[in-house]
Amino acid sequence: TGRLVRANPVAKVLAAFVLGLGVALSDDPVTPALVLGAVVVALAAGGVTMRVLLMRSWPLLVSAASLGLTTLLFSDTEQPWLTALSVTVRVLAIALPGVVVLVTIDPTDLADSLVQNARVPARFAYASLAALRLLPLMAVEWRTIGLARRARGVDAGRNPVAYLRLFAGTVFTLLVGAVRRGTRLAVAMDARGFDAVGPRTIARPQVVRRSDVALVLGAFAVLAAAVLASSALGTFRPFWA
Repeated sequence: TGRLVRANPVAKVLAAFVLGLGVALSDDPVTPALVLGAVVVALAAGGVTMRVLLMRSWPLLVSAASLGLTTLLFSDTEQPWLTALSVTVRVLAIALPGVVVLVTIDPTDLADSLVQNARVPARFAYASLAALRLLPLMAVEWRTIGLARRARGVDAGRNPVAYLRLFAGTVFTLLVGAVRRGTRLAVAMDARGFDAVGPRTIARPQVVRRSDVALVLGAFAVLAAAVLASSALGTFRPFWA
């Protein structure tokens, strides 16, 4: 219900892309750390509580920590702990804005905004909407397949080889179901006129406000300030260097 939730979806996607691309092109620990700190402050000001953020982004935190630990254990640099910290912070700074976009955007609003504001073809926009709507269903189906196999007595126990075999079988079953469901959904959407090329009316207008422009400009400003601060400290290093 905060300001960030009410912002234009395309503006949020563009701001997240700017921050993620800028951090990905830097190869020092200071720039992503400053960007990450600014993102956390912006989230608090935009109405996204830390509890909601941790509930939605805990897989990202685990992945970043695992990458940092792996880098610490196998890095051959002079300061492996600094390299590991840099990798962890970079992953968080690149991925966290994307997680925020998923948390604060309704898929229907995103599709409408892509068509109206970004001039994306309607066929692509509404296909993206259908895909986003199916993601929670795939998570439920994954759990259902696991429970059904356990009810039939198919369980890996503590055998890692059997676990990997069951995991591969579950992925294949889920993939087959997703392909079948996607085919049926595509036919149904074509039958309902989603593939029409004629003029369309707008049921849910998506307006670009001054605050949305300020959000995108703020992303550029945060990235520029982080690069300038890192350069002033003598730590800035571009990725291609």
